[in-house]
Amino acid sequence: MSVTAIFLAFFLMLAIMLAGVPIAAVMALTGIVAGVLAFGWPLVESMGAVVWGVQNENLLTAIPLFILLGELLLRSGIADQMYGALSLWFGRLPGGLLHTNIGCCALFSATSGSSVATAATIGTVAMPTLDKRGYASDKSLGSLAAGGTLGILIPPSVNLLVYGSMAEQSIGQLFVAGIVPGLLLTLCFMGYIAFANRGEHGMVEVSAPLAVKLRALKALFPPVVIFFIVMGSIYLGIATPTESAALGVVAAMIFVVLHGKFSKDFLNRCFIQTAKTTGMVLLIVTSAFVLNVTLSLTGAAQAMTTWIASLGLSATGLLLVLILFYLVLGMFMDVLSMQVLTIPIAVPVIVAAGIDPVWFGIFVVLMCELGLITPPVGMNLYVVHGVRLDGGPFMDAVRGALPYAVIMLVFTLLLIAFPQIVLFLPQSMFQ
Repeated sequence: MSVTAIFLAFFLMLAIMLAGVPIAAVMALTGIVAGVLAFGWPLVESMGAVVWGVQNENLLTAIPLFILLGELLLRSGIADQMYGALSLWFGRLPGGLLHTNIGCCALFSATSGSSVATAATIGTVAMPTLDKRGYASDKSLGSLAAGGTLGILIPPSVNLLVYGSMAEQSIGQLFVAGIVPGLLLTLCFMGYIAFANRGEHGMVEVSAPLAVKLRALKALFPPVVIFFIVMGSIYLGIATPTESAALGVVAAMIFVVLHGKFSKDFLNRCFIQTAKTTGMVLLIVTSAFVLNVTLSLTGAAQAMTTWIASLGLSATGLLLVLILFYLVLGMFMDVLSMQVLTIPIAVPVIVAAGIDPVWFGIFVVLMCELGLITPPVGMNLYVVHGVRLDGGPFMDAVRGALPYAVIMLVFTLLLIAFPQIVLFLPQSMFQ
């Protein structure tokens, strides 16, 4: 398959998606039609085995489990208590509750695995308080949108699960690889807030007594315990990622019972929303695997690898080109679409260039995070704009998120210069 044909097919698929056709349908039809043209109807008959194999993949069972875990914490009110506790500790920093937005998003990310869920949950909790205390809308919305992006970087992450499944990489290594970058990016966001709001004493909250702060820390106990159960069981070799997700759900259910929220109606709402989200994710993933079969059999990935090699780009040069590519793509596509559309072709290319595929998984997630806060299709921008109470202009969210997008770009360049920031933990733990 020629490189020209690959580019034409890619941009044709992109155009159809932008026209409003669901990505799952586009990828499945492209894979089937291209397969028929190349190999005839026998290939279509073999697609059933591909679909069956994906739906029976044990690893992908972790996706609905992590989504359910986030739903349990969201609907039980644990997120509200987390926000109140962190506001007592971060309120005295320059920027006040804006730090609480970032800190609470980071903590909720460590259990939810979803960026949109993180932004929606913390935004719903935070916006009434932020408006009441006179915080500028652009600063509030920007911190919430950026904080929400941490949901797909700090493990457990549904997007890292999808990447690991499609790129055939260890989920445990990917989860561990996301810890240090996730924490560092959180600190970068908070550092920017402190610098940008230096001298603005109106944003500094009233200090609470130390005894009150210490008592409030019990609200952080559920997410911290769940995080260590999930990550600890993987690291110690006690459980696979799927089994660790199940352990996390059991722990979350115990906390729901302790909080007095356990009921038939509560479970019904959690299960229905989990089923809706899981259905969407797995339909896209299944369609991506159908397309991957055709790409593999037609030699598309090999053709792209050969073409990239002929350009004579260094590994750094290749990554800089990919940054520009993902920046443009993120303006028009959602996160999951970006992943499933680019991973099958990008991974063989970067492996041939000598780039570690585990490191590249974190790179892809960072690029997807940028897509979440860049217009016109920045999902987190729409989410936080939707939870604001004053009905102000959408550009407030865009303007507030722009500095964080710049920080993420600079942070990505830092990871390119010092890849061990990502690779140190997985190489140490999984030797």
